[in-house]
Amino acid sequence: MTQVWLSAAGLALATVIGSLLGFVIKALPHKWNDAVLGYCAGIMLAASTIGLIVPAAESAGLERWWLILAGVALGVVFLNVLDLVTPHLHKITGMDAEEHKNNASLNHVMLFVMAIALHKLPEGIAAGVGFNAAETSDAWAVTFGIALQNIPEGMVVIAPLLVAGVSRLRTFIISLAIALLEITGVWVGYGIGAISAILLPVMLAMAGGAMLYVVSDEMIPETHAHGFQKIATYFLILGFITLVFLEMAF
Repeated sequence: MTQVWLSAAGLALATVIGSLLGFVIKALPHKWNDAVLGYCAGIMLAASTIGLIVPAAESAGLERWWLILAGVALGVVFLNVLDLVTPHLHKITGMDAEEHKNNASLNHVMLFVMAIALHKLPEGIAAGVGFNAAETSDAWAVTFGIALQNIPEGMVVIAPLLVAGVSRLRTFIISLAIALLEITGVWVGYGIGAISAILLPVMLAMAGGAMLYVVSDEMIPETHAHGFQKIATYFLILGFITLVFLEMAF
């Protein structure tokens, strides 16, 4: 029980630390802001494939390949549906309906934030499931890898919301709510135990599909919109390689 609480608290803390760093990113010049977002996009790209879809496929096995395909498709469809409903999320952002409706940037940002929130739950589940085993070293390795990823993810949640005009307090509350989702996920993963072999692959694949959609549809276009696409691309590659080495190490 203590290990599960420590894992959940560590993942949430990493997200909060990233969020606090995100308040600094807003003040960066566009060049370095795009570089940081590119780096985070690379981490998310690697996390969606190496950290989510590939483990989901390994867990499901070749004979259940359709579960992975269905999970990825569900993630993409879910994000497309969110794209339609985000104009009605003014209560979350603290802006009035008309202001939210006319702010296309905020609509896209809220879609992105929802994608981050979506994959926090299965990430927490992925960490929590491992604590059912007699040997918990693998579970701690997963926790550590996800925690490192959570720091830049926390950064990229905060900065776009601030740029879109959401208040600092409400932005931080949104980031805390996202962190709490991961705590919930750890305990859900710990609780489902034996049936995780059926549920986890689909949830991981769904999260991976959502992340791939956001990286391609939102993050990369944003980092290429200000004339700094080269440096953004270099940092995306650096972010991807960073997570690859983390996966190899842990």
